[in-house]
Amino acid sequence: VQLQASGGGLVQAGGSLRLSCAASGGTFSRYHMGWFRQAPGKEREFVAAISSGAITTNYADSVKGRFTISRDNAKNMGYLQMNSLKPEDTAVYYCAADRTRTLTAQWREYGYWGQGTQVTVSS
Repeated sequence: VQLQASGGGLVQAGGSLRLSCAASGGTFSRYHMGWFRQAPGKEREFVAAISSGAITTNYADSVKGRFTISRDNAKNMGYLQMNSLKPEDTAVYYCAADRTRTLTAQWREYGYWGQGTQVTVSS
């Protein structure tokens, strides 16, 4: 499956952005999906994940209550709604997918990645 993330941009602290992840070339509904981010000089970190059938979601503690992950399998799309953004949310955001048995926050378990979209939150 091929993934393409979009929707990043520059926003002031407290603002919102919605990231999208378009999937093609595979049966998207068979894949768990995750969002990860990487800031300059830092390791890639887990943001959120959603199971293939959208039954289960997981969030990093740092975004819980502010971010919402969702998907529309009929449209082969995944989303990350980000509210109450903070400067520390600034990073390149990646969507990822894989057909792992269980939903995981470990980026090494995801075999398919989008190209990343920059999110910059100004203070």
